[in-house]
This record gives sequence, C-alpha cells and structure tokens, in this order.
Amino acid sequence: MRVATVNQRVCLIRDDGAVDVHEASGALFGPDAASVYAAWPAFVDWARAADLPEPAPFAPESLGSPSPTPRQVFGIGLNYGAHAAETGMARQESPLVFTKFPSCITGPYGEIGLPADGHTDWEVELVVIIGTTARAVPAASAWDHIAGLSVGQDISERIMQMASTPPQFSMGKSYPGFGPVGPWLVTPDEFDDPNDLALGCLLNGEQMQKSRTSDLIFDVAELVARLSAVTPLLPGDLIFTGTPQGVGMARTPQRWLAPGDELTTYIEGIGELRHRFVS
Repeated sequence: MRVATVNQRVCLIRDDGAVDVHEASGALFGPDAASVYAAWPAFVDWARAADLPEPAPFAPESLGSPSPTPRQVFGIGLNYGAHAAETGMARQESPLVFTKFPSCITGPYGEIGLPADGHTDWEVELVVIIGTTARAVPAASAWDHIAGLSVGQDISERIMQMASTPPQFSMGKSYPGFGPVGPWLVTPDEFDDPNDLALGCLLNGEQMQKSRTSDLIFDVAELVARLSAVTPLLPGDLIFTGTPQGVGMARTPQRWLAPGDELTTYIEGIGELRHRFVS
C-alpha cells in the first residue's frame, strides 16, 4: 500500500492515480495525513477492505511529504560503516542521534533555496514513518509500530554544522526545504526484505551515492528500540536512518550544491525525489 499527500490531502496511490481518503471513507478519516496516522490500525483495516473508487490522475508536483507535520523528526549520524570511514570518524558504539526541526520537511519535487555563503551537502536516507506510539519497544516487535518507509534527503549546511566544538547538527540541517521526503509511504509488507534496499543519489546525472540499507550499522528495528527506550515515538514521526558514503564533504576536492544543480534521490521499491537548487 502506498500513502501520499496530494494537494495537501491524504490519498491512497493506486495504478498511478490517487484516491482521496477523506472522500472515499465517507469522512471516516480526515483530509490531512495526521488524522490517518492518529488512527493508523483502523486506517489500514479500512484501506485493505474498502471498495475504492477509480483513482484520479495527479501531477507529481502536487505531492507533498507523506507525513508533512510530524511532531518529532530524528536523524541518525554515521550509521553506515563506509560513511564513518570517509569522514574519519570511528564506528559508533551507539546511535548518534540529532533532530531536524519539523519546519524543514518538504515534498519530493520542487526547488530548495541554498543559504548564502554556505557549503550545502546531500545525504540520501531511508526514512521511517511511525504508525503507532512506540514506548520502550524491543527490536523484535519494532516493525509492528512502523507505518511504512519513504525516501529522504538530509540536506546539510556544513559550515554551520561545524561552527562549534563539538559540532552541532540540528541547525545546519533544518533550513527550509532541507528535509524532503516522498514521494509516498510504502507499507512494510510491500517489500521482499525491507532491511535490504538499494539507495543512492545523482547530482546533475552523476552518481554521488550508491549503497544498500543492509549496510546500516543500527538497522531500522534497532533504531526504533533505542529511540523509544528514551522518548515515545508518536504516529507520523520521522526517522532519517543515516546516509551511506559519497557525501560532498568527504570528497577530494570537496563538492557542494550550487544554484542550478539538480539532485535525484532514489530507494528501491519506493521511488525517487527530484529537486533543483536555487539561490
């Protein structure tokens, strides 16, 4: 099952078209995505049993983040061994956790403004969307609390990130548009193995990152367990699970996003994001 927001309304994506959930359910669920996450088990039961109308076509540009108003957005740093190595950092003994402010979340297509005099970098990431509240959840049952998976970019402005000692991550990763997610949520049952998905990104058609999520140091279930042991994970919350090797900061010479650049980000079995960067 694929769930998206189309023109700010939550929809089921079927056969390349969209079914408006609010209308198709007879107002059983609200028009916004948050109302669906708040009743996720009931929504899944309804969606799988409902006699849905024919889907309507939609423009890709009308898609927003599948969870546009999360209450919490978590990021995980250095969660691929090869990425830790390229940055000269040791393999982490526990997850390096930071936050992205929810106001940075945006959709899968469009333009993103670059900060003036910044060094802005790309980071393809598998994004987990929480479906039911998770409190002190063991890894063995973590997937029971996950609504689905999506594609994300943890866009990062490195000058601000490295401006203090020790570095702080959240501010430089939270400019407007620095958290694109989409093009939709895909429920875990749609994957042969949700723990082993190809992912990568291309800058102006040139491959920058290419890996598989099986290389995560702390996998999805372990991240849910570690985070929920400290703070409840709430319906609609996002977890950016980490990025593989190939970021601009670790290249020789270093490479940064520039006005006019086009970034394509993809994950196997989910889809892709496409963004153009502007001043």
